[in-house]
Amino acid sequence: MTYVKAEIASQPECWRQAAKLADAPGLPQRGERVAVVGCGTSWFMAKAYAALREQKGHGETDAFQASEFPRRRRYDRVVAITRSGTTTEVLDVLNDLAGGTPTTVITADEAQPAARIADQPIVLDFADEESIVQTRFATSTLALLRAHLGEDIESVAADGEVAVRLPLPVHPALAEQITFLGRGWTVGLAEEAALKCREAAAFWAEAYPAMDYRHGPVAIAAPRRAVWAFGEVPTDLADEVEATGALFVHSRHHGGYAALGSWCGGRAPLDPMADLVVAQRVAVLLATSQGLDPDHPRNLTRSVVLQA
Repeated sequence: MTYVKAEIASQPECWRQAAKLADAPGLPQRGERVAVVGCGTSWFMAKAYAALREQKGHGETDAFQASEFPRRRRYDRVVAITRSGTTTEVLDVLNDLAGGTPTTVITADEAQPAARIADQPIVLDFADEESIVQTRFATSTLALLRAHLGEDIESVAADGEVAVRLPLPVHPALAEQITFLGRGWTVGLAEEAALKCREAAAFWAEAYPAMDYRHGPVAIAAPRRAVWAFGEVPTDLADEVEATGALFVHSRHHGGYAALGSWCGGRAPLDPMADLVVAQRVAVLLATSQGLDPDHPRNLTRSVVLQA
């Protein structure tokens, strides 16, 4: 078994452990104006959290790629997400804000620079990974932040336990391309799912807000291609996708994955974060079916450390 397979399967328990840190010092308080920064996967988790925090009325929240953080904009707190604690762009933001705007870092390694530079580190070492491809650290970070917003992570973890066992709705022999869609906070999850397919398997995957999909991207929908939606689905979108010959995949469609027909038997729909677990598993299968090593994707390292 690859490292990433075991790490994917361990996520429900990691989420439960992360939820226990929901009252950790440094997490944004209601009413604070907050920015969340990260790179790659961490940026997508930042986007999901920012949308969810605003949706729940906790305060204005922006998400930025760390390299694009607007230094002149004023915030009550900046939260940085970095598994390694060594990512150059994140360290640049934390160093620039030192002694000014309060900063919090969520990381897996308290011995690395990010935890020392930030005013308040939150360490999820139990969710660290051997695989270069991130899975459980990212989702555990989001579980922590969702718990801090008052969400019930136990029910999410229960869905996660279903997600690690479900038959996969997309098979490499039947799909040459996947487009992931989301709305609100699940846009970040859709972007993360597409990144997993590109990273682990060098597979053609894209991601868009669901309402924007019909403004151009639908043009690539066709037989042997799939459209996978997280969370709320716009009216008639499933029918429009299926009319192109593409496969429509959605955990809330007819009580389960539409691609699995009646297999789910009307069970309650999966939480979108658990649905992401299924997409992670598909990404690994796409990799291994090509003889690729999903733990060590080509051209990637655990952390991007740039030379000064």
